[in-house]
Amino acid sequence: MAILRLPYTSIRASAFSPLSILFRSPTIISKTAAVSFCSTSEFADSVAKDDSKRSPLKPGLYLVGTPIGNLEDITLRAIRVLRCADVILSEDTRHSGKLLHYYNIKAQLLSYHKFNEAQREQAVMNRLKQGEIVALISDAGTPGISDPGSQLTKMCAKENIDVIPIPGACAVVAALSASGLDTHEFTFVGFLPKHSGTRKERLVISSNETRTQIFYVPPHKLSQFLDETTPYFGESRPCVIAREITKLHEEFWRGSLGEAKQEFLIRQPKGEITLLIEGKEETKAENPTESQLEQELAVLIADGHSLSSAVKTVAESTSMRKKEVYSLALKKFGKQIQVEDEVGESK
Repeated sequence: MAILRLPYTSIRASAFSPLSILFRSPTIISKTAAVSFCSTSEFADSVAKDDSKRSPLKPGLYLVGTPIGNLEDITLRAIRVLRCADVILSEDTRHSGKLLHYYNIKAQLLSYHKFNEAQREQAVMNRLKQGEIVALISDAGTPGISDPGSQLTKMCAKENIDVIPIPGACAVVAALSASGLDTHEFTFVGFLPKHSGTRKERLVISSNETRTQIFYVPPHKLSQFLDETTPYFGESRPCVIAREITKLHEEFWRGSLGEAKQEFLIRQPKGEITLLIEGKEETKAENPTESQLEQELAVLIADGHSLSSAVKTVAESTSMRKKEVYSLALKKFGKQIQVEDEVGESK
């Protein structure tokens, strides 16, 4: 790859216009290439000008993913939907108002949270049935995932009203991707149940799973969570505590559950926490000894199983390969079965 070195670069910036970098061509001085860097809101505005060329949004419930900390972690599609919505349902209108102001979105904002969703549902359903575009957002991330919205989604699905997901930032995926733990399989538990008995049942299940376990933990309950969790998972189980993801004070703490207990006993963390625990290590079953295999084969053959049937049964019940079991069976029982077959034929 050839690298072109530019002999002259000038940078101009002002408080009232986007930052411009002018690259002067080394061969054709009269031509310059300009690259402009603009603010996020200006960029969104420039893209929005092309909305007229796109097909209009269809009516329905739009589940819009919003940033989990950094306001720039929002998709252009999400901005377009929020601008076109007849109404935006928001978990906290004051919190969401900052996001909408940042992107110059002026749609109607209506509170919709766990304390009033039952009262709001019918009014929202009426608007949807009238063909309106309703956008649902939470304080951070995707609506309906550990946030209000799942019940409204069920109602829409039952009434054959379109539900359209608009993907966005996700604390679970962000934390998992940077955790260093296994990402092939994982279980998202979310917040533990409030009832003590149900919490214990969940921890018993999670502690025995081989998949990475992912929890949401309120910062003021982290120490309590670690105290509850450690007896089930063990103090040596690796964990990752992801805090303030995408924000200024983002932190990934890595260590064992026992070390985490000591660390956060004296340190009170702030901000949203996603806690990941490594899955239980799969223990490989020890291969049975020859005498154990011989005994199992002898019992099966004595019960009338053929040699091949006995071999198949023993191989399936152990970690041994069928070929190895068959070789042992021939060595131990081959002559015996051959004699029995000859006796049977002579009769």
